[in-house]
Amino acid sequence: MMAGGARSGTTGALIFLLGAAVFLNYVDRGAIGIASPLMKTDLGLSEEAYGVVFSAFFWIYAPVQMFAGWLCDRFSVYKLMAAGILLWAGSTFLMGFAGGFTSLLVLRIMLGVGESISFPGSSKIIARHVEPERRGVANAAVATGLALGPAVGTLAGGLILQSWGWQAIFFVFGIVTLAWLLPWWQTVKALPTTGFRDEGQRVPLGQLLSKWPLWSMSIVHALGNYCFYFLLAWLPLFLTKSRGFSIGEMTMLATLGYAVQGACALGYGHFSDWWTRSGRSEALCRRWMMVASQTLAALAILGLAYAHDAVTIAILLCLAGAASASLSLNLYAVAQMFAGPRASGTWVGVQNAIGNLSGIVGPIVTGIVVQRSGYNAAFVLTAVIAAIGAIWWAVGVPKIEQVDLDGEQPSRV
Repeated sequence: MMAGGARSGTTGALIFLLGAAVFLNYVDRGAIGIASPLMKTDLGLSEEAYGVVFSAFFWIYAPVQMFAGWLCDRFSVYKLMAAGILLWAGSTFLMGFAGGFTSLLVLRIMLGVGESISFPGSSKIIARHVEPERRGVANAAVATGLALGPAVGTLAGGLILQSWGWQAIFFVFGIVTLAWLLPWWQTVKALPTTGFRDEGQRVPLGQLLSKWPLWSMSIVHALGNYCFYFLLAWLPLFLTKSRGFSIGEMTMLATLGYAVQGACALGYGHFSDWWTRSGRSEALCRRWMMVASQTLAALAILGLAYAHDAVTIAILLCLAGAASASLSLNLYAVAQMFAGPRASGTWVGVQNAIGNLSGIVGPIVTGIVVQRSGYNAAFVLTAVIAAIGAIWWAVGVPKIEQVDLDGEQPSRV
């Protein structure tokens, strides 16, 4: 066994790399949105065709989550993470060679297969290695990566788009993602081989599917994701086509919102851990953080429907970023609280599978609404969905405590 300090350092490096993996995940999945102002014209894609291509990622990403989570609870989660990143990095790189709707569609589906491991794998590793008093900061690393991925991806992608065209975005992003594998293998080799917190009999998928907390979290996950993916997919086009901003101005505005999201994620993580260490209820903290953040998201998105000047749009995007930071932190932290170390991989796999159905439906619905009624109607619809999410967190999510597995007594976490 390694010494406590060395083990803590290795765990810290592992959590950092998980955050980096999620960062790269969102850089790569969001690349198509950044490239869209030029790529859509070059490839002759209509709004509806672009919505279908963006949605294609989720056709396989969502259902494969359940299988990916099941694998994480039964096989080496560290090797599965590496294999997934290898596949999605290659898919990202090859998008630079896409010549039309069909090739882009196939590569987006391949990207979804590769990225399906990220959140079940991350939650499994956090539940295995991290104590409840540090759960907030560990999940904040993932939430920060989720926020900074679109921020840095939008900034870097926008600059690449201006200078070298849309194909170069995919070439650069794919190569950078491949480089993650080197420090990952070095860190994994230094991990202990015993003493994991999830040792014991695996929990069958069917048993988890009988638990209402899993279904309630999956529903609220879908409601929150609809809003996040709406901005990820359509914000660049909205700012350039509807509000008349240049690509450079669009890049700065979108990056600002994502940067605020990343900063807030770190702050929320430290706050929630401080709250838990003080003896207060972690469950109460996370529930009402989500009620407040979903309400804020609804107001910010509704405001964007009627905002035209850069300052107002920037403020509203910052508010939307602050709201999204809470979403990305607490969805997985609460899932880990319900599932415990033994079942976190499978639980998050199912929750993410259902939660990402909004990624399939949302872009297509938005494409149809934008084409027929304009951007304002799409923003109003998304704001209503965010408000429903706030209500669901308040009354639809049951008491947050570890579910009864195999007839054992549930434990508060």
